Amino acid sequence: MTVLPSTFQRRAWTAIALTSAFSLVTPALADAPARVTVRGSGVDLGETPVVVALKKDLPAGAYVLKPGAGDSIAANVFTDGGKTYLGTVLPCVEGSRNVTYTLERDPTNASEGVVLERQGTNIRVSISGRPFTEYLTDAGPKPYYFPVIGPTGVAITRAYPMQKVQGEDNDHPHQRSFWFTHGNVNDIDFWSETPNHGSIKETGKKTVVSGPAVGVIRTTDDWLGPDGKTVCEDERIVRIYDTKDTRVLDFDITITASNGPVTFGDTKEGMFGLRVPSSMDVNRKKGGKITNSEGQTDDDAWGKPASWVDYAGPVGSETLGIAILNHPDSFRYPTTWHVRTYGLFAANPFGWHDFGRAERGDHTIPDGQSITFRYRVIFHKGETAQAGIPAAFESYTKPPDVDVTPGE
Repeated sequence: MTVLPSTFQRRAWTAIALTSAFSLVTPALADAPARVTVRGSGVDLGETPVVVALKKDLPAGAYVLKPGAGDSIAANVFTDGGKTYLGTVLPCVEGSRNVTYTLERDPTNASEGVVLERQGTNIRVSISGRPFTEYLTDAGPKPYYFPVIGPTGVAITRAYPMQKVQGEDNDHPHQRSFWFTHGNVNDIDFWSETPNHGSIKETGKKTVVSGPAVGVIRTTDDWLGPDGKTVCEDERIVRIYDTKDTRVLDFDITITASNGPVTFGDTKEGMFGLRVPSSMDVNRKKGGKITNSEGQTDDDAWGKPASWVDYAGPVGSETLGIAILNHPDSFRYPTTWHVRTYGLFAANPFGWHDFGRAERGDHTIPDGQSITFRYRVIFHKGETAQAGIPAAFESYTKPPDVDVTPGE
């Protein structure tokens, strides 16, 4: 079990603003109290975050959705990129029902929600008053998240090389907890930390928003060669949700060829990855298991295309898991997976030759053009079936329709 830095435990974390969520709609909004109507998509969903882009601005702050009967639901209004959004996390959505809520201000702001606290160039994140993670931009050659705390309060990614924990593997020091990078970009290695490797440096934080339902981090980064020249640029949008039984994070990244064509080469060493705690490793034969959407497990899941992959196993006295879901709008969906029985867990749509396919997976982004990748990460209790990962994928890819209309 990873021990958190004492400063991470002691600090009082302070709220900043509001949120974002899963699906986008653009309704009109009048000055009178609004009605929010949620229409089921035909699939029964569990906790379901939603984002609504508002044509008429509302004051930023805490709100509640009030149903005709039952408990109110925390919601938020926030601005991002010159637009105003309403965000919330619905406790459930029945596929065959339409539900209407009244949207009202919440002057008490009773829900702690997702709190993002700037610490220099880094950001600490808590959910409902409990530590979740820290986004580190100054602690290595690429941005990464460490520590990452699961839904039961224990660390759910490997601590090495940031910390040494008894019983953990000390291999692959470039596999830093939870990250995004690639091993061959214009023939430059951004994956490893060997001599002449590339680096990814943050150039700006466009949005840092806290809120009762969702926190949002939008950043920009330069991918720099060993000579310091820019190879390409990216923009990352990370959304972290205040869900009850899991920890859910959405990660969207757009890579732009801003300085000439950019080729992502065919190598297994990539891309959107994390390192699970060593106790979860399949190789240790203590109950660790890899499962993908196609029913393939463990070594058979390596290099295969799949909509999602789940890596579950023991952490201390508990069984915990991590699922990565690939959105159909993502480049080369369904992605292939560099998921290893020793604990590496990464989505990589470029390593086709390394994964045993006849065709190569190289892709060149023309000068000035972009490609986008979209993932959801779910840190959960229990094994894959217990966590309902297939249903969670439906929630990610088939969110409900949401309308906001003027009240009467």
